[in-house]
Amino acid sequence: MDNKDTLRRLKTVEGHLRGIIKMVEEDVYCIDVIRQIQAVEAALNKVSTNILDNHLHSCVITAIEGQDKTERERVLKEITEVFEMSTKV
Repeated sequence: MDNKDTLRRLKTVEGHLRGIIKMVEEDVYCIDVIRQIQAVEAALNKVSTNILDNHLHSCVITAIEGQDKTERERVLKEITEVFEMSTKV
């Protein structure tokens, strides 16, 4: 996934979020608002997954194939930290 696609997806989410704000301002039915929030969360998760996939196939592979053990450990620790944070949400 390239930056253009990432930015396009994020701008779509941004527009969707503005729509949710308007729904709250207009006192739209709570369940409808929650459904829209869930759609935004799913879209952000998709963007995050795509960015992580790109990172794994570029930076992580480069570090693992490289000779610098410290760099390998650093990128592996980053991945662990990202995973740990995702389970806290």
